[in-house]
Amino acid sequence: MNAPLSITLQRDAHGRLVLLDTEGVEHVGVVPVRAFPLSEPGGPVSLVGTDGRERLWIDRPETLPAAARELLDAELARREFAPVIQRLLEVSTFSTPSTWTVDTDRGRTTLVLKGEEDIRRLNGSALLITDSQGIGYRIADAKALDRRSKRLLERFL
Repeated sequence: MNAPLSITLQRDAHGRLVLLDTEGVEHVGVVPVRAFPLSEPGGPVSLVGTDGRERLWIDRPETLPAAARELLDAELARREFAPVIQRLLEVSTFSTPSTWTVDTDRGRTTLVLKGEEDIRRLNGSALLITDSQGIGYRIADAKALDRRSKRLLERFL
């Protein structure tokens, strides 16, 4: 087992994530980004500064001190909010932009699809759909959707 990383993560008065690195340098407003969020959700994480540069690579997040790990996990959970679409109920038009009404694992909602490029294929028949607000919706298995949902979805693929 690796030795714990000697860093400090905390929030400042404005709610921003602050990294105090091993050299004592404070980085305000860092953002955690998983290296492989869908294929390895417990894997490496990069802490990225406000300028888009990596401040710290965390190969094994479990090596962080407990308080830092809890804060990192909470921030990642907030950033990785991705409801799972279970059924497409209707679409406003088969051209984009298009408003979709869907049932998700978190309830019924509407989303606006700006363009077909906002539907990305993942492993197998999984899809990631990003709406106009930047929220990512997942379809775990497009082949497992009901017949009507598949027909509506096929018009955009």
